[in-house]
Amino acid sequence: MKGVLLINLGSPDSPTPKDVKPYLDEFLMDKYVIDVPYLLRALLVRGIILRKRPEESAHAYAKIWWKEGSPLIVLSERMHKKVQPLANVPVELAMRYGSMTIEKGLQKLHDQGVTEVLLFPLYPQYAMASTLTILVLAEEIRKAKFPHMKFSDVPAFYNKPDYIKNVADSIKTHLRDFDYDQLVFSYHGIPERHVRKTDKTKSHKKFTTNEMCCEVGTPEAEFCYRTHCYETTRLVVEQLGIPKDKYCVTFQSRLAGDKWLEPYTDVEIDKMPSRGIKKIAVVTPAFVTDCLETLEEIAMRAKEDFEANGGEEFLAIPCLNDDDEWCQTVSNWINDWAK
Repeated sequence: MKGVLLINLGSPDSPTPKDVKPYLDEFLMDKYVIDVPYLLRALLVRGIILRKRPEESAHAYAKIWWKEGSPLIVLSERMHKKVQPLANVPVELAMRYGSMTIEKGLQKLHDQGVTEVLLFPLYPQYAMASTLTILVLAEEIRKAKFPHMKFSDVPAFYNKPDYIKNVADSIKTHLRDFDYDQLVFSYHGIPERHVRKTDKTKSHKKFTTNEMCCEVGTPEAEFCYRTHCYETTRLVVEQLGIPKDKYCVTFQSRLAGDKWLEPYTDVEIDKMPSRGIKKIAVVTPAFVTDCLETLEEIAMRAKEDFEANGGEEFLAIPCLNDDDEWCQTVSNWINDWAK
C-alpha cells in the first residue's frame, strides 16, 4: 500500500525561550545546517548561540504567533487537510524539527498499512540544510523502526510548470492593485560551501552576481541551490512578462562568519530608496509556507527598515500556503506517483 509524508521545517511548541531553546538546539546541531565537526558545532551552538538566541528568537516568534499556534504549523495543517481528500492514497504531515516528528508521521502511515512511502520535502529548491537533511533522517528512521517500508522522494520542483504557474498566479493576484518599482525575489540564504558540497560532479563554477553559476540541465546544476533559485525567478518572470529592470534576486537569513550567497536581501532593500526605488513587493519562493523568515524577517523587519530608509510602500506577498491551486498541484503529483 502506498502513502505520502509531507515534510516541512518545523516550529517551537510556543514562542517562549523555554520551548525555543530545544528547538534551536535540534535545528542548529544538525550537521547539515552547521556543517562543522561535532565538537566545534557544539561549542558554537551550545556555548555561544544558545546563550542569547532563544530569548531573541522567542521575541520574534511572539510577534507572529497566532491564537491557533505557529503559523507554519497551522498553515501546513490546513494544506494537508485540503490535499488529503484530493489524493488517492493516505497523506500525513511531519516536520524535520520539533514535536511533529518524521517518526510520528511514518508511524501514522504504518498504522494505516502503508509499506511504500513517498517522502515529499516541501522545498522547491534543493539544499543540504533542507531537502538532504530530511531524506537522511527519514532513512535512518526507516532502518531503525520501519525496515519493511520502501521510500522514494519528490525531487526539487523549482522548475515544474504547474508549480511555476502557482507562484506566478499568486504574484499576479497580489500585484493587481500595487504599482511597484521593483519586485524582489528573496530566497533563504545558505553558505556558498553548501552549494559546492552538494555538487556531486565536484566541478562547480565560480559564483557570479545576478547570474546562474551552473547551466540548467547539467549534472552540476542538479543539486545547485543557487541555480534553482535563479531558474525559479527566470521562469516566473517569463510567465508574467516582467522586464529585467523591474525585478531582482536576493538571499536572506544569513548567519555571521561565513560567506553566504549574495546579494543579501536586507542590504539591497535598504539601499533601494536612495536609488529612487520607493515602492517594492517582496516574494519568498524558497518557502511554500509562511513562517518566521517571511512573516517577521520580511513582512515586519524588512518593511520597517525600508520605510526608515525612505521607502514609501512595501508589499510582502504571501507564500502559497493552502492556496487551492497549489493544493491541487500537490495532490496531482501524488496521484501521478500513486498510479
